[in-house]
Amino acid sequence: MSKVFMTAREVQDFLEVSRTTAYQLIAEMNTELQELGYRVQRGKINRQYFMEKYCYGNQKTKEG
Repeated sequence: MSKVFMTAREVQDFLEVSRTTAYQLIAEMNTELQELGYRVQRGKINRQYFMEKYCYGNQKTKEG
């Protein structure tokens, strides 16, 4: 079973971006989730939401 949340390090590795960019992307997506009425965890992003935003939907990743 894969983890529910992705860390900035995982986002950084997945997208091949800097750590700063990963945190910025996470903050943007968490803001979107908050506007939809969801609770978020600062510095982490829901894995399913992240994959859907990057057009991977329900596909398996290399972790799972």
